[in-house]
Amino acid sequence: MTPSVYTPSANARRVAIMTSGGDSQGMNGVVRAVVRMSIHMGCEAYAILEGYEGLVRGGDAIKRMYWEDVRGYLSIGGTLIGTKRCQEFKARSGRMEAAKNLVMKGISGLIVCGGDGSLTGADIFRSEWPSLLDELVQTKQLTPEQIEPHRHLNICGLVGSIDNDFSGTDATIGCYSSLQRICEMVDAVDDTAASHMRGFVIEVMGRNCGWLALMASIATGADYVFIPEKPPGQDWEEEMCEIVISHRKLGKRRTIIIISEGAQNTELQKITADQVVKVLTEKLKLDTRKTVLGHIQRGGLPSYYDRWLATLQGVEAVKALLEATPETPSPVITVRENKILRSDLQECVRLTKSAGAALKGKDFKKAMNLRDIEFKDYFDSYKLTTSTTEENPRLRLPKEKHMRIAIIHVGAPCAGMNPAVRAAVAYCLSRGHTPLAIYNGFPGLQRHHADKPVGSVRELKWIDVDDWVNQGGSELGTNRSLPSEDVPTTADCFRLYKFDALFLIGGFEAFTSASQIRNNRDKYPSFRIPLLVLPATISNNVPGTEYSLGSDTCLNTLVGFCDVIRQSASASRRRVFVVETQGGKSGYLATMTGLAVGALAVYTPEDGINMRMLLRDIDFIREDFQDDKGAARAGKIILRNERASEIYTTQMIADVINVEAQGRFDARVAVPGHYQQGMKPSPIDRIRSFKLAIKCMQFLEDNFAGKSRDEINANPLNAAIIGIQGSDAVFSPMGSDLGLEATQADWAMRRQITEYWRPVKGIIDILSGRPNDTNWLAEYGKPPGPLGEAFTSVAPSRSGSPLAQRP
Repeated sequence: MTPSVYTPSANARRVAIMTSGGDSQGMNGVVRAVVRMSIHMGCEAYAILEGYEGLVRGGDAIKRMYWEDVRGYLSIGGTLIGTKRCQEFKARSGRMEAAKNLVMKGISGLIVCGGDGSLTGADIFRSEWPSLLDELVQTKQLTPEQIEPHRHLNICGLVGSIDNDFSGTDATIGCYSSLQRICEMVDAVDDTAASHMRGFVIEVMGRNCGWLALMASIATGADYVFIPEKPPGQDWEEEMCEIVISHRKLGKRRTIIIISEGAQNTELQKITADQVVKVLTEKLKLDTRKTVLGHIQRGGLPSYYDRWLATLQGVEAVKALLEATPETPSPVITVRENKILRSDLQECVRLTKSAGAALKGKDFKKAMNLRDIEFKDYFDSYKLTTSTTEENPRLRLPKEKHMRIAIIHVGAPCAGMNPAVRAAVAYCLSRGHTPLAIYNGFPGLQRHHADKPVGSVRELKWIDVDDWVNQGGSELGTNRSLPSEDVPTTADCFRLYKFDALFLIGGFEAFTSASQIRNNRDKYPSFRIPLLVLPATISNNVPGTEYSLGSDTCLNTLVGFCDVIRQSASASRRRVFVVETQGGKSGYLATMTGLAVGALAVYTPEDGINMRMLLRDIDFIREDFQDDKGAARAGKIILRNERASEIYTTQMIADVINVEAQGRFDARVAVPGHYQQGMKPSPIDRIRSFKLAIKCMQFLEDNFAGKSRDEINANPLNAAIIGIQGSDAVFSPMGSDLGLEATQADWAMRRQITEYWRPVKGIIDILSGRPNDTNWLAEYGKPPGPLGEAFTSVAPSRSGSPLAQRP
């Protein structure tokens, strides 16, 4: 007897999500986003349990998913729908059984989150789909009428892997959470290593990809790294020992060597952690220990970044699937910097496999180029800054191109400031430049008179900053004071110390300071030097960039705080927490935290707060509590920016909720305050500090080293900001009619005019099931790019709410 088969109506589709291959943090965020976005788009959502094994087994392994089924998924590591290796699917007979199971369930769209092997299997499945259906008819397992509505299978890939070994994307889901585990462990080992003046050799995962090892080395200030793509020559023992000895001579107390599990030499002979330990012990008589981190790198909670990436890529995957035609090549969702993209799955898989083949063929240059787009640059910069920086004549520029580069922190402290200084100093010293630290901001400089110096301007040595790699706050000292408080003295100090360039690291105050100096160049000749701003602020409100140093650390801190708060709310069953975030007059922190923790609502200064909005949200909360009858474990979070409204304070919102709830539920306030500034920088803030600071030094070197004042003043980028814009890191001019000061700075609100993250609020509302505010779309319209179609222009009625879809 032929089994019954679901036939979709004209307005309904069934979409399935599957996780496959090795698990990675963030996979559950993908499942949540796919399920809820599918329901929002009018589809039915299914989860295929245990990966390809569940696809082949069928039956109850293909499970209908409802809105509440994915509550709490964002904050859980691993994959709750399971993953298993499946030999049966590798055979055509297994794939035919899988096709039969999908047809029986009426599923016409499949989203697969896994590594390159899993995605390759999915693409093969799609290419064979028509012939699989024909064979099912020929063998009378299905009838022509049953397969007709399912003639085409659309597949979309998402890359879930801690190894970050997939070509065509900057990051894979889970890689930064894994890197965070590694950095936590290395930081801990670093303390004991320094205490005993020991060496540690730390082995990390990555298979035949060295991304984790390289990024961990950059983020922790390791002395040497072994990666498969850039194997050392036969003299690697001497090279490593030379670097370790030079660092020890400079005063370093500990030695950290990081080795990828796939490390090898140029003859493809494996290099092991034990070999490295033996070399350090026998040749240098260094007390050396080995640590293998193992599967701890796969576990733990997903970081903010992986929640962000999983959510936005999951949303984009549903849209890509629904927009696909039979002729559309299978897409894979990728990311470049802050931009979510669709790429060709087959081409990305081909490039990924080419990297593996290049390694086996000893074509290491090709393998390096096939990794992350900046992988080689990261490695070269790491080698440059970890070498014997002050004694290597091969790296130094001619004397006439040496620059005296002043470095200053301006504004509130944030994680990432210190690693940026460390990277800049290491680069300067390796090239022959003189890095000058200005301590305690512009007030420190203004107190430093020629007749009575107080030591606020000092040359920095490599050992002075080496341990700043994982230090939060500001070791130079920082404040919100500006040059305008004493312009003549500031200019005199520029002249006294013969600054050739000023490198400002900070937030909107750093932007303002550079503007004030630039606008006083006509009056003070000493100001006619290059000015370069590296944005560093938790508020992420500096014009010219979508990312500021410190913001990722702050978001991780807020996400951890909200996870704990949600646990309390979950235990109480009927409790809402209103959490107040910092951010000044920019709603970035509140919005991005809301996306990462699955907030019920987010209130920002950009949108304000009114009573109608509050009452609408209270109605939504009331209905939600009433429908789940207190059974759902996930607590509810509302996020409010500290400046969202002068009237509707955080406490007042909680009070209004309590009054309107009439005892059915209650609300509490939680204010993390300056706790949000974090402590140790996150891996992303460390890596981007490294990357952007070195780009800044190279920019100053390439454009202004050895140039006359006239040549400097003729360059429109003599006052500039480095920033992430979409998929690129770019330098933008501050001055001129088209500069950031005139076109992108909202001086009154102290933020950018164009805030790229604003459309994310709509995604938060969709995934929380919150009723849309029709005025929101009327005012801002759909966001540009692929995410724009995720927004509806009409607010759904309560009867049409996703909450109505219950088992």
